Amino acid sequence: MAITSSLSLVSHAEAQAALGEKTHAPLASDERDQLVLGRVAWQPPPEPLDGGYFAVFLIDKRTNRKPNDFGVSAPQEAVSLGSAGVENRIAERYAWLRGAGDVKVGDHEWRSNGNRLGVFDETASPLTFVARFPYLADAARKPTIATAPVGMSDLLLALVYLGPDGQVYWAQRLQG
Repeated sequence: MAITSSLSLVSHAEAQAALGEKTHAPLASDERDQLVLGRVAWQPPPEPLDGGYFAVFLIDKRTNRKPNDFGVSAPQEAVSLGSAGVENRIAERYAWLRGAGDVKVGDHEWRSNGNRLGVFDETASPLTFVARFPYLADAARKPTIATAPVGMSDLLLALVYLGPDGQVYWAQRLQG
């Protein structure tokens, strides 16, 4: 598939320029919020995805949390933002991707720890996205999403291929 990727910290103006005029970059509500620009490119597989999809994960390795807010330059029907219970299987199968799954917050309670990008169209390459890492002024809060400050060495970027019934076929570490 000849997968390539890049990550960089950017300003809002740089993020908006990278996404283009049809997509809005996430707004930084605090001057200490951080924006990370990511690009993932691949050659389309020889066979269509046939109900399966790629999941792009950006994870803060220090906390195993994902950002919540993204801007993506791709057709709306090609990419979705969110999380799904199947992602817990990814974390079980690949220890280095434990941040892909939900966060346990009680004996029997789990919460999403941010979002991933689900890519349902194999021709959506190259995929450009901007993730916002919000700064939390209240250090006592225990966030369930990735927050600022974050350094490039703290980030893990991965691409996972999932089947139509939630099968985890493979995962590839792209950065971090």
